[in-house]
Amino acid sequence: MPLTAKPLSGLKVIELGTLIAGPFASRICAEFGAQVIKVESPDGGDPLRKWRKLYEGTSLWWFVQARNKQSLTLNLKHPDGLAILKQLLSDADILIENFRPGVLEKLGLGWETLHALNPKLVMVRLSGFGQTGPMKDQPGFGAVGESMGGLRYITGFEDRPPVRTGISIGDSIAALWGVIGALMALRHREVNGGDGQVVDVALYEAIFAMMESMVPEFDVFGFIRERSGNIMPGITPSSIHTTADGKHVQIGANGDAIFKRFMQAIGRDDLADDPALASNDGRDSRRDELYGVIDRWVNSQSLEAVLAALNQAEVPASRIYSAEDMFSDPQFLAREMFIQAKLPDGKAFKMPGIVPKLSQTPGSSEWVGPELGEHNSLVLASLGYDATQIARLRESGAI
Repeated sequence: MPLTAKPLSGLKVIELGTLIAGPFASRICAEFGAQVIKVESPDGGDPLRKWRKLYEGTSLWWFVQARNKQSLTLNLKHPDGLAILKQLLSDADILIENFRPGVLEKLGLGWETLHALNPKLVMVRLSGFGQTGPMKDQPGFGAVGESMGGLRYITGFEDRPPVRTGISIGDSIAALWGVIGALMALRHREVNGGDGQVVDVALYEAIFAMMESMVPEFDVFGFIRERSGNIMPGITPSSIHTTADGKHVQIGANGDAIFKRFMQAIGRDDLADDPALASNDGRDSRRDELYGVIDRWVNSQSLEAVLAALNQAEVPASRIYSAEDMFSDPQFLAREMFIQAKLPDGKAFKMPGIVPKLSQTPGSSEWVGPELGEHNSLVLASLGYDATQIARLRESGAI
C-alpha cells in the first residue's frame, strides 16, 4: 500500500517521548501514514529498547512500538542539537511529548516559543497530572494514573487488596486520548482556519474519563462502587465461570432477550419465563441466585460444550484467551491481526495487526522499530545538512 493512500500521509510528527504513552500515540500516527521522527538521546535512546523480552539485546516490544518511525539522535543539551530540533518543529504538524511539565520550558521550548516558531503546530502533552494544578510537577506513571483515576479501586475481589491489569493500560488509554485530541486540533486548523493548539492529557484524567457512571452515582446517591471480582456490578448476568475441565469462560447474558435464550439453552425455562427476571433490575436483585444456577451448569460441562451450546443459543461467550489461543484462532487470522515481519537479522516474527480497520485507507507496518540513530543522515539531509556537516555534528556530540 503506497504511503499516499494512507489517511495521515503528508503529516510530520515529532516525538519527544519515552516508554509508553507518547510513543504509543505516535505509533498510531505512523501506522496510518504520518512521517514520525522519534528524537532520542544519543546515550542509549528510549529505555523501552531494553524492556521485557530481549532479542539479541533489543526489546521485542520496541520493534512493535517504534514501527514505521525514524530514529534521530539529538543531544538537546548541545546548542546544535537544540537548533536541529527547532528546525524540525518549524514545519511540523504535531509534537508529541511526555516529559514532566516544565522540562521543555527549561530547554526554551515552551508553548509560547513553539507557537511563535510555528503557529500551525499542534502540541500533544501527555503527563501524570496535566500541565496545571497543584500536582503538575509531581512524577506520575500510568500506574499512578490508574490509581488516582479510579480504576485500581474497583479492580480485584472485595476481600483482597486492589490489583492491576497485566498491561500498562493507563498509558495506552492516555495515548488514545492524545491522538483523538491531535486529530480534533488538526480538524480545527484545517477546516475552521484556526491555529495550532495544546492538547493537554493527564494520565489520571484519561482513566477517570472511562469510569462510566461513577460520578453521578456518588453525587446523587452517595454510592461508592467497590471491587466485585469477575462480575459486572449492576449488570446481570455477566461474569467468568469455571468449566468441568478446569477452563474459564466469560458469559455476557445481560441483554433481556439474550438472558431468556440463555436460560432456555440450559434447561431453565422457569427462569426464562419469570417476569421478575425480564429486565436487568430484576435480575440484578437476584444476582446470587442466578450466578449459582449458571455456575452449576458451567461446572458440569466442558469448555467446548459450553461454547457450543451458547453459540447455538446466540449468547455472547468466550474462552479466556492466552497468546497461544490467539495465534491459531480463525477470527484473529481472518482479521489479519498478526503481521509477518523480520527482525534485523532476518528472523521472521509476528507483530500485532493494525487497529482500526479502514476500508479505503488502511494502515500498515512498513518497517520495525529502528536502530538508535538509524535515520540521522536521512533526516539531517532533508534539513539541508551535507555529509561533512553531519560528521561534525557527530564529532561534537550534538547527535
